[in-house]
Amino acid sequence: MKLKERIEYIDKKLNELYPDPPIPLDHSDPYTLLIAVLLSAQCTDARGNRVTPALFDLANSPQAMAEQSIDKINSIVRPCGLAPKKAKAILGLSKILLQKHDASVPNCFVALEELPGVGHKTASVVMAQAFGYPSFPVDTHIHRLAQRWKLSNGRSVTQTEKDLKRHFPQNRWNQLHLQIIYYAREYCPAHRCHGLSCEICKTCFPKRRKKIFTQRS
Repeated sequence: MKLKERIEYIDKKLNELYPDPPIPLDHSDPYTLLIAVLLSAQCTDARGNRVTPALFDLANSPQAMAEQSIDKINSIVRPCGLAPKKAKAILGLSKILLQKHDASVPNCFVALEELPGVGHKTASVVMAQAFGYPSFPVDTHIHRLAQRWKLSNGRSVTQTEKDLKRHFPQNRWNQLHLQIIYYAREYCPAHRCHGLSCEICKTCFPKRRKKIFTQRS
């Protein structure tokens, strides 16, 4: 299947499977989404969702969070990876939001990426899901499937983002990045499909299984 056909098929299939994909991180506003995304870095969304209820019971606004101690925040977010750094970032960004942004999460990539603990991927998720700005956040699932489906060479997350934005229309970016994540988890995980058994892999690369079987024989 040629690249253009592959892109059209993937786009159509993902839309059929996940016509209205929900945001996987529990949140109630841009601030709680920002914190949830920050916590999910190098951690699973499921684990993050187990941590955030207690954290948001403690503080669910920049004002309330800025009054907490790093130790208190850390004691709650400890199940997430890199918890001490994340606790420090949560407290730091909350204070900056109060000082520079009237206690609001800025709807600007530059301002978001200036916040402690907020990289391009986190900023992209917030811009896409909190503000509806066309973005294509690339996590490990998306980076892996873009390479597996030969939509990008996989050399870097930055390159994968550029390639996916080039392949798909802008009005699909925000929804599509969620659809790929859900598909990766449900049908095409790293250690089960291996690019051989899920419907998209089998349809787009029918010769892949035969080639690998031949190599092993």
